[in-house]
Amino acid sequence: MGTRFGWESTSDQVLAGRDLRGKRIFVAGASSVLDAEIIRALVAHGADVIAADRDLEKARAVTGEIAAAGPGSLELIHLDLGSLANVRSVADSLIARGKPLDVIMADTGIVACPLGKTEDGIETQFAINHIGYFVLINRLAPLLRPGSRVVILSSPAHRMADVDLDDPNFERTPYDAWVSYGRSSTAKILFGVELDRRLRDRGIRAAVANPGAIRTELSKHVAPNVIENLARKEDKNAVAEADFQWKSIPQGAATGLWGGFSADGEEVGGRYIEDCGVAEVVHDQGARGGVQAYAVDPERAKQLWALSERLVGESY
Repeated sequence: MGTRFGWESTSDQVLAGRDLRGKRIFVAGASSVLDAEIIRALVAHGADVIAADRDLEKARAVTGEIAAAGPGSLELIHLDLGSLANVRSVADSLIARGKPLDVIMADTGIVACPLGKTEDGIETQFAINHIGYFVLINRLAPLLRPGSRVVILSSPAHRMADVDLDDPNFERTPYDAWVSYGRSSTAKILFGVELDRRLRDRGIRAAVANPGAIRTELSKHVAPNVIENLARKEDKNAVAEADFQWKSIPQGAATGLWGGFSADGEEVGGRYIEDCGVAEVVHDQGARGGVQAYAVDPERAKQLWALSERLVGESY
């Protein structure tokens, strides 16, 4: 039995004693404080990190001195998850290099933005939080070595809404920013479930991680009091309002890193993880913690995969 981690565990704690020299990690997201902490921890343990972000200027500012601190390395590249042309170009350029990957971490996303569509005609949150990753990860999958991992960050907001396979673009239903965010959060989990099923025969496992209640820049479209109230509701350890605590950024980074590098692949493969452990499957949308049963339904995951292929015009 390995070391047990939990709510208070930090990124350095879950990676303690792990030598990542010679490991190549692709991280989608480099401009938020959470991205920077994940990248810092990986580079500090010797990994060679390729980090991709839409805002390279901000990414350079945030990751500043990480590469110089070593012993690993950091390369920043441009990635716009809202443009499938750009996603394909990024994936193709990495495939052309021919260098294998050991872990893909899908970290970045958007929260509760106004109604819009990307250049590909897909509702913005569904496009950036799910479809962009669907294409990117599937195109990068040939680079993954046996024994590698894919970790997709999602959110407890998945309990706000299941995916709508009949109306993913809100063409027949009124748009609600939080319902959209909930749908895209659920889509991330279902994608991880089906991705794991498809890759595990190659020795590759996929997991979906909830970083917990942390303060990041993702919620720029949301009033601070709304985020505070939502985060308090999602803290399953808070039995009263006074018990609520934000996680620190290193604590928020821990679960994804645990799933990618420290946890047993059989334990986390195809599962939703939180607080450095596998989440309980729950059926009550008012429950604190856990993952809603519809978000890990394997048949639902297959149906979303088929819809996603139709939307992007590719089969994997």
